Amino acid sequence: MRALIAGAGYVGAALAQGLAAAGHEVVLLRRSEMPPPPGGRAFRADLTAPGALDALPATDLAFYTAAADERSDDAYRRAYVEGVARLIERLARQPAPPRRLLFTSSTAVYGQQDGEWVDESSATEPADFGGRRLLEGEALVRAAPFPGTVLRLGGIYGPGRSSLIERARSGAAGGPTFTNRIHRDDAAGALAHLARLPAAAPCYVGVDSEPATEADVLDWLARRLGAPAASAPSAAPPAPRRARGSKRCRNALLLASGYRFRYPSYREGYEALLDGHDA
Repeated sequence: MRALIAGAGYVGAALAQGLAAAGHEVVLLRRSEMPPPPGGRAFRADLTAPGALDALPATDLAFYTAAADERSDDAYRRAYVEGVARLIERLARQPAPPRRLLFTSSTAVYGQQDGEWVDESSATEPADFGGRRLLEGEALVRAAPFPGTVLRLGGIYGPGRSSLIERARSGAAGGPTFTNRIHRDDAAGALAHLARLPAAAPCYVGVDSEPATEADVLDWLARRLGAPAASAPSAAPPAPRRARGSKRCRNALLLASGYRFRYPSYREGYEALLDGHDA
C-alpha cells in the first residue's frame, strides 16, 4: 500500500519510518530536501504553489502533517487552508480516491479557559487566528469527496524537544494552567492506527491520558532530576487568561478505537527521554 505524507516534519518523519517498517511504500512530500526512509521516496514541492502537485503519484492513504513556518495568520492560512485545499483537489483527481485522508489539527481549536474537560463534541471557539485557521482546514477535510479524519494533537514533545527539561533544571516555576501533551511517537502511532481502522470517526483528540498543570510537570521533572526547588514566580504580570487558555482534553474516543499509548502520561514519556531511550 502506498502512503503519502504531506509535510514530513517532526511527526511526519516518525510516521514515515513506522509505515515503511510495516512494509508500506511511503512518499514524503515537503518543500526542502530530505532523504526518504527505506522503502520510500521523496517528492519535493510547495503545497501552496499552483500546479506543484500535478506530478504527484496516486496514493492509497494520505496524511497531512504540515506545519506553519512561522506564527502569523498568513503562514497559518497557507499551511492549514491553502495547502489542505490543494492536496484534496489533487487527490480527488486520482483514478481512484484514497481510502482516507488524515489531518493533524490541534487542541488550539478549543477556547476553554477554566480547566474544563473537553472532547470531540465540545465547543470550538478559539481565541486567536491559529485555532480559527485550523478549523478551516478541518472543514475542508470533512467536505472532501473521500473519507477524512482529523486528529487534534496536544503539545508534542519527544527527542530533540527538551525545553521543559531545561526549564526544570534551571529551577523555573510553572503556572496553574492545565496543559495537554502527546509524545511524538504516540502522535505518529495514533495516525497509523487510525489509518488502519475500517471506519474511523471524523475527529479524535490526540493527547495522553493525564492532563496536568505546567507547575505539576515542572515539579515532577525537578524532583526526577534532583534539581533545585523552583524559583519564585516572575513578578511580571501574567499573560491574559484568554491568550493562555486552560483545559483538560479527554482521549476516551481514541482509546475506545483500540489505540494503546506507548507513553500514557508525561511521566513515562519524560522518563524515557531522561534515560536516553528516546535520544
